Amino acid sequence: MTASDDPGFGVYLHWPFCAAKCPYCDFNSHVRHQGIDEPRFAKAFAAEIAHAGRMAPDRVVTSIFLGGGTPSLMKPETVAALLDAVAATWTVAPGAEVTLEANPSSVEAGRFAGYRTAGVNRVSLGVQALDDVSLKALGRLHDAEQALAAIAVAQRTFERSSFDLIYARPGQSADDWRAELARGLALAGEHLSLYELTIEPGTAYAGLHAAGKLAMPDDDTAAALYEITQEVCEAHGLPAYEVSNHARPGAESRHNLVYWRGGAYVGVGPGAHGRVRGPDGWIATATDRHPERWLAQVEAEGHGLVEQTRLSPAERADEVLLMGMRLTEGVDPARHAAEGGSPVSAERRAALEAAGLLVPRADGRLVATPQGRLVLNALIAELAA
Repeated sequence: MTASDDPGFGVYLHWPFCAAKCPYCDFNSHVRHQGIDEPRFAKAFAAEIAHAGRMAPDRVVTSIFLGGGTPSLMKPETVAALLDAVAATWTVAPGAEVTLEANPSSVEAGRFAGYRTAGVNRVSLGVQALDDVSLKALGRLHDAEQALAAIAVAQRTFERSSFDLIYARPGQSADDWRAELARGLALAGEHLSLYELTIEPGTAYAGLHAAGKLAMPDDDTAAALYEITQEVCEAHGLPAYEVSNHARPGAESRHNLVYWRGGAYVGVGPGAHGRVRGPDGWIATATDRHPERWLAQVEAEGHGLVEQTRLSPAERADEVLLMGMRLTEGVDPARHAAEGGSPVSAERRAALEAAGLLVPRADGRLVATPQGRLVLNALIAELAA
């Protein structure tokens, strides 16, 4: 992977509905047992896409990401309507990456074929674990057999695919994770997302943890599991290109690289965020998180935006640093300075390098060492100070 001066322009479409709420999840997801009026929501998405096009006109879309929630609960014709609205608003680059997130419990071969026909060319599966006991503890609606079947369907149907696993689960040992990861790598094609389980405020897991009913691995165990993740993936030819993402060279998620490389993107749908560059600088956008409230606002005003905040040069530079340091390629200090960031002093850089947390590349980019990645937030805070 090589750093690009032009990260591209992405479109993120947030479908906020799930069949059930996972106990660890703090994403903007909602359960609606009475069903969803997909045509009505699709029309609202098209209206908000058109509004986003007026905020960021004349761009060439390099990636589209349908996230959630569970976008694979959508009918293929709904996905097609959303992608058609994007194509009607901007030029979509030939070969643009179009990713759809899916849960194994909602994977059907016919539905996946419909998504492919609609224009999806990459799928990301929320597998999370490969054994039934762990899946039940994580609140997932699928079992391991369904997960394996979904991976097979995805790989048959789409040119590109990925799936997620969660580690540092309650009671998980280093040997358990090493074996599960090796099995996952044997199943994987080109990309894996591997996330450490964290306790997020407001989740069911947060309540259990506070009540002493959920025993999480201690920091040393979690660090050991992270190091195993890097070692095993590297040995299997899927090195980390970002803290939680691993890919064969050239198979990185292009859409997520837009975020991490500080590119522009629009966020459409309930609870979606965006970063667009206007004539007077960068603007952070966010839409109403509540699906029906978002829907009513779009139908009344043509968009569901509740936040349009102009970022100061210093705030923008901090974002570039925060996101870029997650990447194996690191951050270009000249880019950080051009965005408005204060130069990192030679003394601070020397101290971080001496501590084994930071290393300069031959091209001048600043890169976190493996030790630095274990304390990445603290490292970024030092660089931004």
